[in-house]
Amino acid sequence: MRHLFLNGPVQNGPFTFDTRPGKAVGIRLAAALNAILGLPPAPHLWNTVTLAGDLRHRQAEDPMIPRQRFEADLIAAKYMSGRSPVGGILTDTDAEVANLALEMIENNLRAGTLTISRETVPTCRACAHMIGTGGHPCNACGSTDTEDRTGLHLVAELAKDRPVLDRSDIHASHRQQPKHLLHTAANVAERLILSRTRDHGIDLSLLGLNGLVLDPRVGIHATVLAAARRHEAATAVMTITENAANHIAAHGQHFRQHDGTRLQYALHGHLPYDHMTSLQPLHETYRAAQEIKDDFEAWFLPLFSLRTKAVTGPEQLPALFKHFIRANLAKPVALDEAAFEAVQRSVSAGDTEWITNKQALANVMAARETALDAPVET
Repeated sequence: MRHLFLNGPVQNGPFTFDTRPGKAVGIRLAAALNAILGLPPAPHLWNTVTLAGDLRHRQAEDPMIPRQRFEADLIAAKYMSGRSPVGGILTDTDAEVANLALEMIENNLRAGTLTISRETVPTCRACAHMIGTGGHPCNACGSTDTEDRTGLHLVAELAKDRPVLDRSDIHASHRQQPKHLLHTAANVAERLILSRTRDHGIDLSLLGLNGLVLDPRVGIHATVLAAARRHEAATAVMTITENAANHIAAHGQHFRQHDGTRLQYALHGHLPYDHMTSLQPLHETYRAAQEIKDDFEAWFLPLFSLRTKAVTGPEQLPALFKHFIRANLAKPVALDEAAFEAVQRSVSAGDTEWITNKQALANVMAARETALDAPVET
């Protein structure tokens, strides 16, 4: 398998996909692109290593529930009627992710791109949580009593022979390269501390870093690569917003390639799901069935977000719905194999022009219906 699209791990929190459909854009986009390439369903990826998660677990009604179970229950509640995704679920603390992360850390330590060194970091005197600079209260306990503590930490040195992010790290055609992101991703310190104080995470005690876990910005990359390894994919393409990519790119610089598999980012934008009711007049005009409305929101709009890569405004929704409806009406009776293969090549190359081409989109819709109508082997 050459490519496998995977969602940038969704940060686990108190929401559902019904109430916050924007949280599912990366998942839906990855599923749509994998289906076009004829790939099996990929797992949904989740980020559970968060301070907010630590606080939720401490404040839970039953604090004796193991953290892994606590996070799993919260994730399961995101899905309607408890239906788990066909491709399964993978979190950033699952055993296969932790094992892969430690493999990559050991390789980087041998290569000298990571080191374990004594560092002095601002720390909460009350709870020993690492804090940022600026004299802010501790996010873990609220105390304002801080001190500098010196101890062993995992540290990354940014590569001097290549940028933090370059064109080969972005899954996009030449014309759609994010020049601004390629520039801003480099605006970080040359040395990054990759060990953090969290209640939950990939334990670094095997490296002699007791009480510390791997920075979740690194763990996100390990999660994507672990899913790709499971499916024997050569390239793992993480669907992610530009802002999120800017936040994690430097921490992932030494964790985007391992054992023959590389990771790229496919950037998508934000969608105006809060404004879907504005389409009601068009729904009535076109007598759109619920299935059509669902496909527009859950399938086409995520694909369109890959083309825009920024914010899709609510004023764009009517034109997008008309384009979707017209493509649906133009579906060929017989699939044009050559045209569909051209779209598949575009998906593999990161070219998105086919999404706004009515005939190309119509042919993809026809292929999708064919796949949905195909008999299931037992």
